[in-house]
Amino acid sequence: MAGWLRGRALSLAETVTTPLLPDDYLDLVNPLRAGARLRGRVLDVRKETADSASLLIRPGRDWRGHTPGQYVRLGIDVEGVRLWRAYSLTSLAAPHDARRGPAPFTITVKAMPDGVVSNHLVHRTQPGAIVQLDQPCGDFVLPDPLPARSLFLTAGSGVTPVMGMLRNHGHALRDAVVVHSAPTRDEVIFGPELRRMAADGRIRLLERHTDTEGMLTADDLLALVPDLDERETWACGPTGLLDTAAELWESRGATDRLHTERFRPTVLTTGEGGTVSFTRSGVDAEAPGNTPLLEVGEEAGVLMPSGCRMGICYGCVTPLRQGSVRDLRDGSVVTAVPGDDVLVQTCVSAAAGACELDR
Repeated sequence: MAGWLRGRALSLAETVTTPLLPDDYLDLVNPLRAGARLRGRVLDVRKETADSASLLIRPGRDWRGHTPGQYVRLGIDVEGVRLWRAYSLTSLAAPHDARRGPAPFTITVKAMPDGVVSNHLVHRTQPGAIVQLDQPCGDFVLPDPLPARSLFLTAGSGVTPVMGMLRNHGHALRDAVVVHSAPTRDEVIFGPELRRMAADGRIRLLERHTDTEGMLTADDLLALVPDLDERETWACGPTGLLDTAAELWESRGATDRLHTERFRPTVLTTGEGGTVSFTRSGVDAEAPGNTPLLEVGEEAGVLMPSGCRMGICYGCVTPLRQGSVRDLRDGSVVTAVPGDDVLVQTCVSAAAGACELDR
C-alpha cells in the first residue's frame, strides 16, 4: 500500500511540475545526493604553474573512490555545450565516510593552447561550479606488494597520475627514482612538493629542463638511471617520450617491467584520408588519413563527444552511416553501408575514403 501511495504521489508531482520532473528540482537543491547522476562540486582551484591548476572536487554520494594512478571522466558545460575529458586523480585515496559521504578529490589540469576544456578548468572555473562525473577507471596503478625498486618516468602533465601514487605510497616506497622533464624549473607541475619529497629522502628526483638541456634521449636515461631495466617502471607523458622508453626497454629485454599511460593513442598506421560528412550538422570536411575524426570534427565546429581521447573510455563512440574508417592503432578498416550505423571510436579512427558520421 505504501509503495502504491508513493507511486501515486510521484505521478502527481510529475504532472504538476511538467515539463520538469521532481528529480530536476531535487538536483537544484542537492545535486550530490545518492541516486542522482554522478556529479561533483568544485571546492577550490589552486594554481600549480602559470598554465596548470588543481581542482578540489567533492563528489556525489555514489562516488566509489579511486586507486592512485586512475583517472576520471569529467563533463563541464562550456558556452552551453557539455564537453567531456579525462583527467588523472592526484589526491589521497580517502575511505568513504558513511555519515559525511565521499572525501573530496583533486584533479590537476594543464591548459593546452587549443584546449577548450582545459583552459576553461584552469582559467575560468570558480569554486561552487558543478561538474559531471563518471566513476574512476584505469589500470595504471601500483601493485600490492609495492616493488622493491621503482622508476617513474614523466614529462609535462604526465606527472599527474604519478603524483597520485607518490602522495599515497611515497612513504612506503623503498627505492624510488623520479625522472621528470619540463621546459623550465618553474614549469614543473608539483615542483616544490616533489623537491620536498626528495629532500626528505622519500624519492630521488632527477629533473630535466628541456629549454636548456634538450629533450631526454635513451642515452640520457641510461646515464641517469643505469639500472633502469632492473626497476619496475611507470611512464607517462608525450608520445615521443613513451616511444623512446618502449624502444629502450625492448632493446634491453625488459618490456615486462615497463607500464605506460598515454594521453594520446599510438598511431601505428595511416590511410588515404577522404571527405567526412557530419550528417546532422550538415558539415563536410577534408580528413587526412593520420588525423582522428574527433579532431577533424572539432576543427570543423561540429559538437563531438569525447572522454579519454585515446580509445579507452568509449565516450566518443559515434554511428558510421556509410563509408570506411581506419583504426589508427592497428590499421583495421571498418566499412558501413546505409542502414548499418556501425559504431566507431572517433578518437582513434581516421577516414579511409569518403565517409558519413551521425553528428
